[in-house]
Amino acid sequence: MSTTSTPEPEDALKGIERVIVWIGSPASLALHTVAFVAFFAVSMLGLVSWSLMFAILTNVVSLEAIYLAIFIQMSVNRQSASLKVVEEDVGDIQEDIEELGENVEELGENVEELGENVEDLKEDVEDIQEDIGDIDRGDDEDDETHERLQAARLEALTNDVKAILKTLESLKAK
Repeated sequence: MSTTSTPEPEDALKGIERVIVWIGSPASLALHTVAFVAFFAVSMLGLVSWSLMFAILTNVVSLEAIYLAIFIQMSVNRQSASLKVVEEDVGDIQEDIEELGENVEELGENVEELGENVEDLKEDVEDIQEDIGDIDRGDDEDDETHERLQAARLEALTNDVKAILKTLESLKAK
């Protein structure tokens, strides 16, 4: 009982690739040149008739051309498959870039919103400072009005801080 191992299709493809690479090499060119010179030399030396030599040479060259065409088509098919994979990767990369662009745009809007909130806080702080200045100058406002004004400003300041915190939380979530 003998066990013979059959070559794997992958091994056969690697062998074909080596043949394709060799056919396109200077060594292949040299070997073909030597073979053609040998064919003509055999006929010139009278060892084989010209008609027989041309018949054999024509058949050999035709068979070689058929195999070369098959090898070329196999190479084209592999390159086409490889390009298809690259094309899919490029499509995925473009989608990722678009998504990043959207995220950057959204971050810009959030930064703009934060800037507006900071401006609102500055205004509130200025208002509070003015109120403190008014208190220091001894305005004749009654205590109840003063407390309501302070409470309203404190509430506005608290709302602005809450808005900033909410914006920061949404940025953190991304």
